[in-house]
Amino acid sequence: MRRLLVVAHRDELTGFPDHIPGFDILLTGPGKLPAAHELTRALDRSPYDEVVVVGTAGAVAGAVGPGIYEIADAVQHDVFDLAGVRGRHLSMPERVETGREGVRIATGDVFVDDADAVAVIRSLGAQLVDMETYVYIWVAERFGVPIRVLKAVSDDAQDGATTGWDDAVAACSAALYARIRADYGV
Repeated sequence: MRRLLVVAHRDELTGFPDHIPGFDILLTGPGKLPAAHELTRALDRSPYDEVVVVGTAGAVAGAVGPGIYEIADAVQHDVFDLAGVRGRHLSMPERVETGREGVRIATGDVFVDDADAVAVIRSLGAQLVDMETYVYIWVAERFGVPIRVLKAVSDDAQDGATTGWDDAVAACSAALYARIRADYGV
């Protein structure tokens, strides 16, 4: 089985070796556009049996505690439809699904670190927030490739979250690699 391990930020790979048997590794860069571009290019070049995304996420107002969470679905918190309804895009689905049990994540092109943004994200039913997951799921779906997303909680997506992420990313990366080793026997 051939798998593609996808990560947005180089620091999220610090706990991983350079080579993992059975996996190619793709670093996309943070944000929705770079994530969509790089994953599309990778899936267009080579067939994969599964895309496995690992990375960090902020917890939405204490909705979940520390740990690693499987993502069931994703919404976008930084888009609006013509009626001004947040979370609804003009041409993309309101929600994308992985086909797995887990939590909802809200994706947007901003690092969430304030209470007002968290309140908006909470209203969309999300427990976690990041900058890429929605498009990873959307792209994998377009290519018909199963996707699994594992997110480690790095911060509380509140005031000071940026500093919290810098301090937590190495520990999150090590925990994510331990999970990949356990789940995939590598």
